[in-house]
Amino acid sequence: MRKIVKNDSVVVLTGNDRGKTGKILKVFPDKNQAVVEGVNLMKRHSRPTRDLPQGGIIEKEGPINISNLKVVCPKCNRPTRIGIRILEDKSKVRYCKNADCGEMI
Repeated sequence: MRKIVKNDSVVVLTGNDRGKTGKILKVFPDKNQAVVEGVNLMKRHSRPTRDLPQGGIIEKEGPINISNLKVVCPKCNRPTRIGIRILEDKSKVRYCKNADCGEMI
């Protein structure tokens, strides 16, 4: 089970976008990277196509290393580390490791 998955709300810990929050759009587990909405914007030059007849310079999100991200707990609204618990029915669930929270994510 992965600790960071699609649609998680995360905060960036280091880099030019430190402190920004966003939603995970895509995860690349083999590269240990993720694409976060509104973070690590890159300029991409594109030629005119049917979809984009104007062409020009487009800003899009680039991948960022997962070690630079922390998941935001939906209950306590703080960045947290993620733990994994195994329930009685042997299913795995993720939970918030903040001392006073412990909520399942």
